[in-house]
Amino acid sequence: MSEKLSDTARDTMLAPLFESGWTLTEGRDAITKTFKFDDFADAFGWMTRAAIWADKWDHHPEWSNTYNTVEVTLTSHDVGGLSSRDAKLARKMDAL
Repeated sequence: MSEKLSDTARDTMLAPLFESGWTLTEGRDAITKTFKFDDFADAFGWMTRAAIWADKWDHHPEWSNTYNTVEVTLTSHDVGGLSSRDAKLARKMDAL
């Protein structure tokens, strides 16, 4: 089990994610990013690769896909907000 990020950990772990396009989700302790791809197949392929990592780490995103766009929100429901698992999965999604 993870725990909610402390103020210090938030600064350290989230700052690089904000630089890569992640933003805080209004009204929630969560981060959000929109990924754009060339077409539906690329978007769906990325989602499949991300899903494999998410399942491996037992941490699953809230996401939606419309054609070449995938909107992702990450939060840890079991701790009621952002945890290190969210930062880890966000970094992996950026790398994919």
